[in-house]
Amino acid sequence: MKNTKILRNVTGGFIALCAISLMAFVNPQSVMDLVSVSLNNTDAFSSIRGVYGGAGMAMVLLLVYLMRYNHQIAMLFLTLLWGLYALSRLITIFAEGPLGDFGSQWIVTETVLFIVALVLFILNKKTDYEHHS
Repeated sequence: MKNTKILRNVTGGFIALCAISLMAFVNPQSVMDLVSVSLNNTDAFSSIRGVYGGAGMAMVLLLVYLMRYNHQIAMLFLTLLWGLYALSRLITIFAEGPLGDFGSQWIVTETVLFIVALVLFILNKKTDYEHHS
């Protein structure tokens, strides 16, 4: 029972990392500073604010809801999200060539987040199975 609570807290903390969306709404450049990229026009600011801020907040709200009612689906969603992000960059490497600094940093970040999400998904599934047995 104690392990289940710890796992739920770790899972909730992992989901809370997605709150970077708030940072993107307020200051899109601060998000891009994480990968040493400068935004140089209003379209760039708008895109980061929209994708990481707007779409990101929609995902955060969905994840908060799912954490309350079905944390396993929340982790499945994050596993797919980060895995497909990393896969998209991998396809780019094979189709168009090596990534720059930005893409290289993000493929590592997305791969690590995918692995963490997958591990939490598996652990939560195992805990749910043992809890219901």
